Amino acid sequence: MLNEFVLSRDSYLLGIELRLFWSVAFIYGLSALLFLFHIILREKAPGKAAHKLLTLGVIVQIGLILLRTFEAGRAPFQTLYESLSWFAWSASITYLYVSRKWQDVYFPGFFVSALSMGACLYSLLSRSPAVDTLAPPLQSYWFEWHVILAFFSYAVFIVSASVEAACLIVRPFLRRNAGGLYGLTNENIERFHSTSFKLVAFGYPFLTFAILSGAAWANEAWGRYWSWDPKETWSLVTWAVFTLYLHSRAVPGLKNIPASVFNIIGFVCMMMTFLGVNWLAKLLGIPSLHVYAV
Repeated sequence: MLNEFVLSRDSYLLGIELRLFWSVAFIYGLSALLFLFHIILREKAPGKAAHKLLTLGVIVQIGLILLRTFEAGRAPFQTLYESLSWFAWSASITYLYVSRKWQDVYFPGFFVSALSMGACLYSLLSRSPAVDTLAPPLQSYWFEWHVILAFFSYAVFIVSASVEAACLIVRPFLRRNAGGLYGLTNENIERFHSTSFKLVAFGYPFLTFAILSGAAWANEAWGRYWSWDPKETWSLVTWAVFTLYLHSRAVPGLKNIPASVFNIIGFVCMMMTFLGVNWLAKLLGIPSLHVYAV
């Protein structure tokens, strides 16, 4: 009887969780659509509405994360299904926090909300929501710290890349439109653009600590700090690209377009580290200790 009760309760909670998760994905998707209308129509109203919807999505997802924590009885980011949800939430809430200082600038929100929606849909459509026993390598104190630090840096880099992309797209039009575009003008775009650098400078130490804590976790799980596993290698590539970005911002000849390119490449490398390398390792049969997370 007790086992039947537990199974019934877990099934009921999982059903609620999935409905919440689909609601979050829908809200993020609707937010991305309104941000797109803002970009196409060049009107503030859709941008404001999209921003409010993104806030609602973050609030609902807090409930989703708390429910998952209760269901699993552990940190809610230790499987890929959970990590994708955490990834979407951390990126969105970081964007909302950073964007408080922007006056009627909503352009970067499109990239963040679209990415968050994509992460949620990928989790819902391709991953099992079942609360299973974790793989032995994941049952580590160091693993939790590694994930927390990594996802915090990822969220910061996503917002930075969104700002960078918005500036790269808008800046050429400002030369022909003195009145401004999407809340950005020739007078304020440099201040807005500087946000991308400040975010990377802030997130870079967390990425560094994430790699170090990952090495400590690897030593505890597999008996060695570094094995040039594909995921380890790509994390180092990501760190190196963001190092180049920070350096280029201090070099007069590189601080503009070249630095922006390094920032975007860093974002691509970050996504490769998080998801792409797992797919490639499985597709190409490359030995990897992280393939269990695919």
